Amino acid sequence: MKNEYNSIPKEKFEFVSQENIRFDQKFETKPIGYFKDAIMRFTKNKGSVVAGVILLLLIAFAVFAPVISSYGVNEQYTQYQYLLPKNKMFEGTGFWDGTKVKDASFKEYVYDNSHGAVVEVFEEYEQSNPTLMKYYKYRFDTYKRGFLYVTLEASAYQKLVQYENDNGIQIRYPMLDTSYTTNARLLLMHKEANYYYQLLPDMTPIFDNEGNIIPIYKVDDITGEYIYEEVTSTSVYRLRVDYDQYYVFQYGKEPLYLFGSDSFGRDIFARLGSGARLSIALGFSVALINILIGVIYGAIEGYYGGTADLIMERIADILIEIPSIILLTLFQIHFAGKIGPIPALLFAFVLTGWISTAARVRMQFYRFKRQEYVLAARTLGASDGRIIFRHILPNAIGTIITGSILMVPSVIFSESILSYLGIVDLTASDITSIGAMLNAGQTSLQYAPHVIFFPAIFISLLMISFNVFGNGLRDAFNPSLRGVEE
Repeated sequence: MKNEYNSIPKEKFEFVSQENIRFDQKFETKPIGYFKDAIMRFTKNKGSVVAGVILLLLIAFAVFAPVISSYGVNEQYTQYQYLLPKNKMFEGTGFWDGTKVKDASFKEYVYDNSHGAVVEVFEEYEQSNPTLMKYYKYRFDTYKRGFLYVTLEASAYQKLVQYENDNGIQIRYPMLDTSYTTNARLLLMHKEANYYYQLLPDMTPIFDNEGNIIPIYKVDDITGEYIYEEVTSTSVYRLRVDYDQYYVFQYGKEPLYLFGSDSFGRDIFARLGSGARLSIALGFSVALINILIGVIYGAIEGYYGGTADLIMERIADILIEIPSIILLTLFQIHFAGKIGPIPALLFAFVLTGWISTAARVRMQFYRFKRQEYVLAARTLGASDGRIIFRHILPNAIGTIITGSILMVPSVIFSESILSYLGIVDLTASDITSIGAMLNAGQTSLQYAPHVIFFPAIFISLLMISFNVFGNGLRDAFNPSLRGVEE
């Protein structure tokens, strides 16, 4: 071997400079912990990130929608029921401006046109069924509700008159002579268009002896004759008013429903935000309680094992066999009247909802309790509580989190189904949820689909986003999948 080294020429050797000698160096980068690594891997899943952003937007809507809406959640105006969604930015475009196209008879067209609801006429045609009648296809404004009969005391009447004078607008309109019989009205419906318009009973005002239009009257209950009164401080007035202007006079704002109104004239925008707030809060509350109970129960099972595990598992087996729909129904029947529908619903979800979390924790404890670091901690005198919560539970937290995040949409969906089916009744408590809105809107699906459309879209986005977000979170916290996404 020496001869081989001796045969190497000297020019092949070089002296090493002290500057080129490398010693151990300190790492410049910061260490990456378990949670930081999971977040880094989660952000690489673009679908889950988008789902998380959508979830934040939906939660923000639930928090702020009832606040920014100019209507209360239970504030209702029966004259404005089934109004279409309206946004001032799209006014006059035919999209999201509170208008819709319909085919109607001449009588309905005259009525809509009489109070300015007709925006644009597209077509005029005739049908014979059985008599020749004119029909119109036109776009009309659902926010124009026409005329309304109201009864006011003297002080309120004087305020209305003063408001008209101050703003230069007309709210009061002539009272109408409705003395024609029903048969006379039906006969007039089959006359020629011009004749029909001239003799339309609802277009005939009432005059006094001097030919002036009478805006105030009362009817004698016995003779049916009109009796006119002098204006006094104790008088009660019966008026015919333009309801749109009268609404502004009463409430100081124009009617505007961003998502439309329901069958009671309530704002769907505000109610959807309030209902979503309740559903999301219920989902997270149930999830947190179930996690707490499940972690404690499963930790005791998995750590101690033996007889304790056997007895606790049998209890869980009995509870898990109870059908959830029957359990929820019984709670609503027997406890909702005493403690309220929401607490009863909460207890029903919690009674058996923790079992899946407990099973998951139990499995993780059986997996980790024989590890060397646990045996070392026990040898050093660590208590059972310290071993459970400081050494074993942190290693199982990823699985617990990912399994529990999917519990939230499950609770929300279950509550929505129960409310939709009418098993959970929130109407008596003056509160609402997404499921309650879906239940209320199903009767108006044919002629007012917007009542059910927005809650359906919201619950669909919520369910899809929660599931995609939860799946991404599960993959990120699963150590066995580390490096798979590369």
